[in-house]
Amino acid sequence: MHQEQRTAAADDLMELATFVTTDIAGITRGRSFAASEIDDYLRKGVGWVPANLALTPFDLIADPNPWGSAGDQRLMADPESKARVTCLPGETPLHFYHADITDLKGEPWECCVRSFLKATLADFEKEAGLRVISAVEQEFQIIGADWPQAPSFGLRAQRRTGAFGPLLMTALKQAGVEPEMFLPEYGKDQFEVTCRPAPALAAADRGATIRAVTREVAAHFGWHASFAPKIAPNGVGNGVHLHVSFTDLEGNPVTFDPSRPGRLSKIAGSFAAGVIRHLPALVAFTAPSVLSYMRLVPHHWSAAYTCLGEKNREATLRICPTLDLPGSNPAKQFNMEFRAADACASPHLALAVVLRAGLEGIREGLEQPPLINADPSDFSAEEQAKLGIRRLPASLGEALETLKADTTVTSWFPKDFLDCYFAMKNKEIEIVGDLLPDELCTRYAAVY
Repeated sequence: MHQEQRTAAADDLMELATFVTTDIAGITRGRSFAASEIDDYLRKGVGWVPANLALTPFDLIADPNPWGSAGDQRLMADPESKARVTCLPGETPLHFYHADITDLKGEPWECCVRSFLKATLADFEKEAGLRVISAVEQEFQIIGADWPQAPSFGLRAQRRTGAFGPLLMTALKQAGVEPEMFLPEYGKDQFEVTCRPAPALAAADRGATIRAVTREVAAHFGWHASFAPKIAPNGVGNGVHLHVSFTDLEGNPVTFDPSRPGRLSKIAGSFAAGVIRHLPALVAFTAPSVLSYMRLVPHHWSAAYTCLGEKNREATLRICPTLDLPGSNPAKQFNMEFRAADACASPHLALAVVLRAGLEGIREGLEQPPLINADPSDFSAEEQAKLGIRRLPASLGEALETLKADTTVTSWFPKDFLDCYFAMKNKEIEIVGDLLPDELCTRYAAVY
């Protein structure tokens, strides 16, 4: 179809809006309606069912799950989360809102991960007097473009994409995610997108929005944008980096203290200690696929150990550098980066469990962990034990068992949620457990 015909056809079609939820499989799902009726649907929501939470990434419902065929719910959208993209030539607008899952009275469902994040943020304000600022960095690879080889990080690697980069950045700006950078990465046809910091709920919404918009832009060119942890066994991994900092309730930054190790304030150090203590259980949520553990290995600049590092890309929790240029304010820039995450996770759930773990450290007044500014795998077993360095789980099955054993982390969730999560993840393991590494990569790359 000629471009003029595609544009005319799109202009003649009804615009749809969609209320979406990004579930525990990291898949964004929802229901659509005529965008002209948005005010009515913002009031009443759209229908949903509990068993949708038990869907694996491969669209098989884990059975048994706590709900079976019973129950009715609503997706109640947050008007502030609106994303509307109109810049794709010949395409109808991409128009959606992130939603909370509620009961029929509009009360939050106890298994809604977006509501779980909102409750976590409320506890930070109430218990610690803190507001959380966050940003999400995401890596992805383009499949099907058939570009010529170009040097990693090179200008040619970016320019060979033609209109893709500019169109993606335009689309992301229209979607309200405040994109900062589009850059070619180390892997084959790999790119990274970063966006500006925002209040944590908006940052998690942006994480899901970036994935949806990027896939849409790539599809416009006939390609697939895959955020899977790996698309080839020997290839470079695709990670999600969660950046976190804090302000007081008046908006003053409180993460930075130049007098302390790593320049982390006392409360930020306690937060880091809580994250490090519970890290082996957290990865069951933040790196939640069978494929995730092909990426979380030593010497790959990802994360494989429980350690806090300063400017160390082998550290799972990294203190990021700040600019020292004249007029710069390090307190406003200062943040920590959680690196043991990928796009198989719900950004809302991944961010929430990291924050919950940190809040446990604040509650207990834990001392800041030692700074590990070398590859943690280079330390002897005795040195690792002395420094509190532990190897993260090496498989999804091991991560799930570690999660079960951490009664602090499991206490954050209702029984139905945990029963569903374990059933869904065990079903996922069953579906892909016999695949060879290249088959495993291909299977996940098609979904994510």
